[in-house]
Amino acid sequence: MDLERVEPAVERIGLAASADGLAFGRVPGLYVRVVDADTGAEIARYDSADATVETAFVLGELYRRQGAWKFRAVGRGYSAGLEGLATDFGITVDEPQRPTPSAPAPVEPAPGATAPQPVRLTKVTLTKESPTVSLAKQGGTFGVMRVNLNWQTREQFTGRAAKLGRTVAQHADLDLDLCALYELTDGRKGVVQALGNAFGSLHQVPYIHLDGDDRTGALTAGENLTINLDHKDKLRRVLVFVTIYAGARGFADLHATVTLQPQHGAAVDFSLDDCTVPSTVCALALLSRENGDLVVRREAGCLVPQRGISPQRTVDQAYGRGMNWTPGRK
Repeated sequence: MDLERVEPAVERIGLAASADGLAFGRVPGLYVRVVDADTGAEIARYDSADATVETAFVLGELYRRQGAWKFRAVGRGYSAGLEGLATDFGITVDEPQRPTPSAPAPVEPAPGATAPQPVRLTKVTLTKESPTVSLAKQGGTFGVMRVNLNWQTREQFTGRAAKLGRTVAQHADLDLDLCALYELTDGRKGVVQALGNAFGSLHQVPYIHLDGDDRTGALTAGENLTINLDHKDKLRRVLVFVTIYAGARGFADLHATVTLQPQHGAAVDFSLDDCTVPSTVCALALLSRENGDLVVRREAGCLVPQRGISPQRTVDQAYGRGMNWTPGRK
C-alpha cells in the first residue's frame, strides 16, 4: 500500500480475507502482519486463535489518527461470507432471487405492515446524551468482544510513499495498561491486567483474557482484551479502564483510543484526549446485564488517585467493588 497516495477522504482500510467452502476455524496459524515494503521487516502482527464458523474475516485495519497511519487488530468474522462483510462496511448486496418449483416465492408482508429489518451499524459513538448501546439489538451477544488500546509513542505510522515510515514523537517511555474489573453472577470479583500477571482466561473463569503487556502502543496491535460473550450469563458486570503505568501524568495529548468490537455487531470507539485533568486512570465502559439485555454504558470517568492510593484501588472505590488489593509489579 502506498499510503501517501491514499485519498484524504479514506480514513480506514480493512485487511480482510475470505474462504471458499471452508470455515476459518479450520485454518491453522491464521494471522496478518504488516511489513516494510523496502526492507521486509515486520512492523505489526496479529495472530487469530478464536475463529470458528466464519467464512470471511477482517483480521486488522489501517486507520488515520492525528494525520498518521496506525494498525489495529480486529479479528471480526462473518458466517455469511463476503456478503456479511460487505454489508457491515455499508455496501448494499443486491442479488434478487426468483421463485422456482423447488423454491417457493417469498411471503409478502400484509398491507400496512413493515417487514422487520436487522439493525446494521458499523460504528457506535456514545455521548452524554446517549450513553448506552444494546448489544442484543445488534446481534452482538455471542462470540467474543475484543477491546483494543492504542496510544502514541516515540514512533508512529506515517504516509510515506511505498512504505510505512516513522516520525519522532514525545513520550518515548509511555506505558499504558488496559484493564478490566469483573464481577460474576456467583459473587466472585477480580481484575484482569498486566500488573501482577493477572492475564485471566478466555474459556474458564473469568472468561476475560488480556493477550499481553504492550509497551509500544502504536507500532504493534496495542493491548488487546477479549471477553467471551458465550459465557455472558456468568458475567454480571465488566468495567473496562485504562491506567498510566509510566511516562505521563495525564491522558491529554497522548492520542490514546480504545475500541470495543463485538464479533457480531458494531464497534464502539472511545478517545481519552478529552481527559484534561491530571488523571492516571480512566474508567471507559461498563458492560452489564440490564433486564436480560447486554448493555455497554459510557463511563468516560477520569479519576485522580489520592496520594498513596493506586489507580486500581481508586477505580474500585469509585465503583464500590470492595476488593482487597496488594502491591504488584510487572
